[in-house]
Amino acid sequence: MGGSLLEQLPLFLSYSNIAFLAQALGVTVALSIVGCVIGYSVGALLAFIRNRHVVDLWPARVLSVGFSETFRRVPFLIKLMVVFFAFEVVGLSVSMFTVTATTVALAAAAFSAEIMRAGLEALPEGQWDASESMNMGGVMSLRLWALPQSWRVILPPALSFTVGLIKSTSIASQISVFELTYAAKVLDQKGFSPVLSFGSLLVLYFIICYPLNLYARRLERKLERPQGAPAMLAEAGAV
Repeated sequence: MGGSLLEQLPLFLSYSNIAFLAQALGVTVALSIVGCVIGYSVGALLAFIRNRHVVDLWPARVLSVGFSETFRRVPFLIKLMVVFFAFEVVGLSVSMFTVTATTVALAAAAFSAEIMRAGLEALPEGQWDASESMNMGGVMSLRLWALPQSWRVILPPALSFTVGLIKSTSIASQISVFELTYAAKVLDQKGFSPVLSFGSLLVLYFIICYPLNLYARRLERKLERPQGAPAMLAEAGAV
């Protein structure tokens, strides 16, 4: 499809193309939501297991550390390929959406476990000792005082990581998952200018991620980090 950008623009903004991009946007958002909800739930469990005041069982802590450290060190594309071939090896026929959502969940679990662990360890040790002296169990301590205090440390880096994870879903186009990047490639192959095809991609990712970035910055200003909070939070929130 030839012509200048101005000549292509009316065709590019046709109803069918806008609906095509909207559908891809919905898939990207769905991948992010499903993966993050599952991943953050698993990550919270792993963080609780790693805290000796909550679960005093060292084999479980070793497994939790091994999971978190392994999947934090592996690039998203490699995790995606491992999950893809793992489903094939065990003989499960699943959609590419399931493969990608599983990969997002694994990444979210590994990084959120580290973020939550650091948030819990930022709390004064004396408070844990006080709760133990009052015969409060680990779950009760978490519910009554540990989690309400640690959220101020956990939320800002968790939101920053979420933004990075949303952008990482673009790699799913490598296994032909119909999300934003794949849709942009299709439009480019139809003959539309790459400026229009991938420029629309830029705008849509900006619309998703920028409000989350703003909210994360607002939380950082609003929630003062407790003194002594680990500097590793910044590292833990990076994809």
